[in-house]
Amino acid sequence: QVQLVESGGGSVQSGGSLRLACAASGYIGSRVCLGWFRQPPGKEREGVAAIDSDGRINYVASVKGRFTVSLNNAKNVVYLQMNSLKPEDTAMYYCAARAYCSGAGLSRSSYNSWGQGTQVTVSS
Repeated sequence: QVQLVESGGGSVQSGGSLRLACAASGYIGSRVCLGWFRQPPGKEREGVAAIDSDGRINYVASVKGRFTVSLNNAKNVVYLQMNSLKPEDTAMYYCAARAYCSGAGLSRSSYNSWGQGTQVTVSS
């Protein structure tokens, strides 16, 4: 099982930026898939961005050009740089992982480990 700890959430005004980080530990292996998900109040959790150890990357359409996912393989830390934030980006953001996998899936079923989440609030 992979343990995940997110950090970097907070409150910003529309147009601002935040960087989320997720530190992974435990039985990771040489290949890992990592994803960022978000869940606005009263809505379903959706995949936002994903990356794997081979550098495959995927984004949901609504964040393309604004968010950037990156992976520090040596430190097992995945980042989500969020620029040009909008009020609709307000949500609890979760990091997810699956060890011994490949691919950058955006579905919840692609992952079997989840962090506790970090809140992102964007005001207009």
